[in-house]
Amino acid sequence: MINRKKFDFTLLALLILLILMGCVAIFTASSTTIGERMTTQSTWWKQIIFAVLAVGVIVLMIKLPMPVFDLVIVPLFLLNLLALGLVLLTPAVNGSHRWFALGGINLQPSESAKLLTILMVARFISREHLTEMKQILVGMGITIIPVLLIIIEPDFGTTLVFWCALLAMLIAADVPLFYILLIISPVISIVTSIYPLAIVVWLLVLIFLLFRSHLSWVAVTVATIINAFIAIIMPVFWNGLKDYQQGRILTFVDPMRDPLGAGYQIIQAKIAIGSGAIAGKGWLAGTQKNMNFLPEHHTDFIFSVIGEEFGFVGSVLLLGVFIMFFWRIITDVGELKVRERKIASAGILAYLMFQTFINVGMNIGLVPATGIPLPFISYGGSNLLINSISVGVILKYMNERGFIK
Repeated sequence: MINRKKFDFTLLALLILLILMGCVAIFTASSTTIGERMTTQSTWWKQIIFAVLAVGVIVLMIKLPMPVFDLVIVPLFLLNLLALGLVLLTPAVNGSHRWFALGGINLQPSESAKLLTILMVARFISREHLTEMKQILVGMGITIIPVLLIIIEPDFGTTLVFWCALLAMLIAADVPLFYILLIISPVISIVTSIYPLAIVVWLLVLIFLLFRSHLSWVAVTVATIINAFIAIIMPVFWNGLKDYQQGRILTFVDPMRDPLGAGYQIIQAKIAIGSGAIAGKGWLAGTQKNMNFLPEHHTDFIFSVIGEEFGFVGSVLLLGVFIMFFWRIITDVGELKVRERKIASAGILAYLMFQTFINVGMNIGLVPATGIPLPFISYGGSNLLINSISVGVILKYMNERGFIK
C-alpha cells in the first residue's frame, strides 16, 4: 500500500521521465535514415517491454511486506553468485562470458549483482557493535566475491561500480574519513607514479593527513611504505603490460595516436557531439549515426547520438533531468532514519551517479571507454530493469517510513 504522505512521487516521476527519454533516444539510435529510406532495428520495442516490466516490478515491490523484502535479500544474493559462476560456462560473445541468452533476450547477472551486493553490504555493516575496521573488512569481504567472478568474465569496468558504491556506504555508515583515505590512497599512488616529484608530494600530503587524524606513528609508517611501494612498482607493472593494453591507455591520453584503432570510438563520439552544435541536426538526422561511423551508438555511445541530433540544448536538458533526479535521491537519503536503509540508499545513489559520470565522460573524451552504459538511457534490458528496481528500493524505503522507525 502506498503511503501518500511518505511516498516520493517526485522521484518516481523523474524516473519515468528518464526511462521515456531513454526509449526515445534508443528509437533514434536504432533507426538509420539514408535519403527517403529508413530502417529501424528491434531494440527500441525490446527496451519498452523492459521499461513496462520495470515499472510493474516496482509496483509489486512497494506492495511487498517489508519483512518478506528483507528475507529474500540473502537467498537472492547467493543465487546471483551462482548465476555469475554459471555464466562463465556460456558461449563467449566478443570474447566475454557475460550473458544468458533466453528467447532472444540477453540477461546479465553482473547487473543484478550490483544491487544485491549493495543490499547485502548494508545489511551486515549496519549491525550494532561493529568497529570501523570490521565494517570495512566485512564490506570488502562481501564485495570481493562478485567482483572476482565479474573480473573473470572479463568485465573490469563494471567492477569499478562496486568499489564506488562500497565507499559511499562506508561514508554513510559514519566510518571515519581517514579510513576512506587509506582505502583510496593506493589509487592516488598509482596516478602519481607517473612523475617522481608527484610521488614525493603525495606521500608528504598523506603523512600530514594521517597524523592530523591522530593515527599512531606505526600506522602512518606502514601506510606510507605501502603507498610508496605501489608508486615505485608501477613502472615495473607498466612494462609488464601487453602492447595493446599500453596502447589503450596511451590512446586515451591522445586519441589521435591511433585514430583508426583504439582511439576511433572516442574520436567519432566527440565528432558527433561537436557536429550537433547548439540545436542539433534534428530528429533521426544524425549523420555519424546514419552512416554508422559512430560505434555502439545505441548502447555505450548513445549520449553522442543525443548530442548530434538534439545538440547542446538536448544534452543539457538530459543532464538537467539527471541532476534533479540525483538531488532528489540525496534528499531522500537524508530523510531515512533506519541505518541499513540509509546505507543501502547511499550505495544505490553512488553507483547510479558513478555510471552516469563515467558514460558521459567517456562520450566527451574525459575518461577511457569502459563499456559502462548510461543509466535509463542506453539500450539494455538487464541494465534498465535493475537500475529501475534500485530506485524502487529507495521508493519502498521512503514509503515505509510511516510504518517502521
